[in-house]
Amino acid sequence: MTAALAADVAVSNAALRRYLHGLPGVDQVGAEGRAAMLSTRSIKAASKQQAIDLAISMVDLTTLEGMDTPGKVRALCAKALRPDPTDPTTPHVAAVCVYGDMAAIARDAVGDALHVAAVATAFPSGRASLAVKLADTRDAVANGADEIDMVIDRGAFLAGRYLDVYDEIVAIKEACGTAHLKVIFETGELRTYDNVRRASYLAMLAGADFIKTSTGKVSPAATLPVTLILLEAVRDWHRQTGQRIGVKPAGGIRTSKDAIRYLVMVNEVCGEAWLTPDLFRFGASSLLNDLLLQRQRMRTGHYSGPDYVTID
Repeated sequence: MTAALAADVAVSNAALRRYLHGLPGVDQVGAEGRAAMLSTRSIKAASKQQAIDLAISMVDLTTLEGMDTPGKVRALCAKALRPDPTDPTTPHVAAVCVYGDMAAIARDAVGDALHVAAVATAFPSGRASLAVKLADTRDAVANGADEIDMVIDRGAFLAGRYLDVYDEIVAIKEACGTAHLKVIFETGELRTYDNVRRASYLAMLAGADFIKTSTGKVSPAATLPVTLILLEAVRDWHRQTGQRIGVKPAGGIRTSKDAIRYLVMVNEVCGEAWLTPDLFRFGASSLLNDLLLQRQRMRTGHYSGPDYVTID
């Protein structure tokens, strides 16, 4: 099905429109109700300890500020490698996520121990020519990034120019070489859950390795209902094609309680196969600190002061 469709949409925006608009519509009340229901699930203490360690291992520890410096990136990498220097049993995070010009510094700091994710394609707006976006991507990969987080052209998507978005993802995927591609939708700008579902399928069809909610620069960013829609999309895609695609909610996930809610949802919707950093990530900067504080409390029976964690 997908190979035939890809051959069709490569020359026809109309065929891609028919496919995307032929997807089942999202029941807004149902999606929000199920997300709310799943968020009330509780887990036992031993499972909570495992969930916190799993969540730590899924974090893309992120700094995406104009005032980022080499020293800040190196400090972030040190924390990513050893999140809690007082406890060597603490797992390291999945990746550090930086701007492309900082990818070489991050790669030098983490070596082969962690992934280096770089945002590209005129992040966060996506407003640049394809030539600029391709150069941005190639530079990041040449600097040592083995994961690229690209943003789609939301203007083109909302205008119904699906083929333009598809072709751009295909081109960026090719420019990635062996690096994995995460496609960011900026769901807060897509307006409807139906658009979120259509964007999910469009990205998967074009070759995305991960689909990602947000840049973290627009509110609302990641939400449980939106992430539910992405998870349902990758689950159904796997059933249709046998291919597993990852999901990355990003922006606004700050507490251990939030992270565990997302992990419960992943397990309920996609199953244990997706409970791995290879298929689920948290895009976050402050989340790791709360996970470390909760982990330390469970280990020692008391909370440490605010100086126990670094302020990034």
